[in-house]
Amino acid sequence: MTGFATGAFVDSLVWTAAVTVALMAVTFAFGIVAGRHNVVDTVWGLLFAGIGCTALVASRDHGDPGRRWVLAVLAGVWGVRLAVHIGRRSVGRGEDPRYEKLLRTGHADPLVNALVKVYAAQAALAFVIAAPLQVGAFVTGDLGYVAYVGVALWCVGMVFETVGDAQLERYRRRKKAQPPDTVTASVMDTGLWRFTRHPNYFGDACVWWGLFLVAAEHWPGILTVPAPILMTYLLTMGSGKRTLERSMVTRPGYPAYMRRTSGFLPLPPRKESAGADATRR
Repeated sequence: MTGFATGAFVDSLVWTAAVTVALMAVTFAFGIVAGRHNVVDTVWGLLFAGIGCTALVASRDHGDPGRRWVLAVLAGVWGVRLAVHIGRRSVGRGEDPRYEKLLRTGHADPLVNALVKVYAAQAALAFVIAAPLQVGAFVTGDLGYVAYVGVALWCVGMVFETVGDAQLERYRRRKKAQPPDTVTASVMDTGLWRFTRHPNYFGDACVWWGLFLVAAEHWPGILTVPAPILMTYLLTMGSGKRTLERSMVTRPGYPAYMRRTSGFLPLPPRKESAGADATRR
C-alpha cells in the first residue's frame, strides 16, 4: 500500500466510529422522547455526511485533496437531502410498522431491544457501508477517468432519487386533496415510476457505486467494494424493495403494476398479455 498512510487511517477510524456512535446516541435519546424509533431513518443519511466530514478532517495531511473533498461533498449532499426528505415525510406520523414487527421479539427490556436491534445495528451498517469515504480520503493519486465516471454515476443516482421522491410526494398530495368519493389510481406509475418500481432505491445504489469508483481509482480503494454490494443488497433484498413490496402487493392495481414495470433497473414498461401473472424482478 505504497503512499497509503496506514497508521493515520487506523487512527481516523476511531474518530469516524466516535461520530457514528455519538449521532446514534443522540438519535436514541430523541427516539425515547418522541416515543417512536423511526426517527433513526431521518438520521441515516446524516451518519454518512458526518463520517465523510470526519474523514476529510482526519486525512488533512494525507491522501489526494481533490478526492478527499469530492467524497466528503458528495456524501454530504446525498446525506443531507435524504435526511430532509425523510424528516419532512415523517412529520405527524407514528411508528413504522417495520420497527414494530422487528421489536416484538428480543430482549425483555424494550429500550435495550431497540438500542441493539435498531440503533446499534444501523450504526454498524453505516460504518461498514461508509468504507469508500473512509479509505478514499487517504488514497493517493490524482483524480482520473474512473473517478469522473463515479461522479457521473453519483449524479445519475441523485437525479433518480430526487426526481423520484418529488414525483411520489406530488402524487400523494394530489390523492390526499381529492374528495373521498373520487376514484383515484392506487399506484404511482407515471414519470420515473413508469420505468422502475423503485427509482429512489435504484438512485441510492448508483450513488454508492459512484462513491466507490471515486475511492477505487487507486489502491487500496478497490478493497471497499463490499460497501456498495452490501448497500445494493439491502436495497433490493433486505429492508428496501422486498420488504416494501410485501405490503404493497395487497394494494389494488399493484400486482398489475409489478407485471409491467421493472423492479429495480429502469426499463421500458412491458405490455401485459391476457392472463399474465409473472412479475418483473
